[in-house]
Amino acid sequence: MQHADTALVLFSGGQDSTTCLAWALERYARVETIGFDYGQRHAIELTVRPGVLAAMRSMNPVWDARLGEDHLVDLAVLGKISDTALTSNVAIAMQENGLPNTFVPGRNLLFMTVAATLAYRRGLKVLVGGMCETDFSGYPDCRDDTMKALQVALNLGMGTRLKLETPLMWIDKGQTWQLAHDCGGAPLVELIREQTHTCYLGERGSLHSWGYGCGSCPACQLRAKGYLQYENGVAALA
Repeated sequence: MQHADTALVLFSGGQDSTTCLAWALERYARVETIGFDYGQRHAIELTVRPGVLAAMRSMNPVWDARLGEDHLVDLAVLGKISDTALTSNVAIAMQENGLPNTFVPGRNLLFMTVAATLAYRRGLKVLVGGMCETDFSGYPDCRDDTMKALQVALNLGMGTRLKLETPLMWIDKGQTWQLAHDCGGAPLVELIREQTHTCYLGERGSLHSWGYGCGSCPACQLRAKGYLQYENGVAALA
């Protein structure tokens, strides 16, 4: 039986999924997490996941009580059938179809389908993902229409009433930093800055004001731009 106060968060170990996890922990009595090893070039995100989860537990006793089991699923087949800059050591570039070669076709569709399967078995009612249509690279599987259609398809195909929540869908990266602050204050913002990973190249050599990363890939540029917007907003309120 599925319970309305339970959620499964797609948690990669990055800024967006960590913010979504905090958002879910503020709203649901029982929250579990799921991550995917799909042969990603930035596999360092899988390494930081346990530390981020442990830090979030220690940060808030309510979160600690609500945060349940973490699940790491092997989806290596996705990397094997993909030919992208996220699964191969190639330069990041735009393609003729107008999408960057960091787009992994079917990734979010597969992630949500596997998450729904796990949620079915674990009795979890809500799937929470960090998809965003505001600050993104044009990925079609990050769009609100895609998620709504997928929710319908999953529920039809599984005979369930799962709900797909995307709390970042209509906010930009600056607002994502602010949402993290709203959920966990300055400690969560600092945790995200220092411990999460977003850089497509897996670079963690230098800690910038916005976190670790190469500073030049699209993911780093969005994260850095958003952090500057967030800082400027905080300064304006001071």
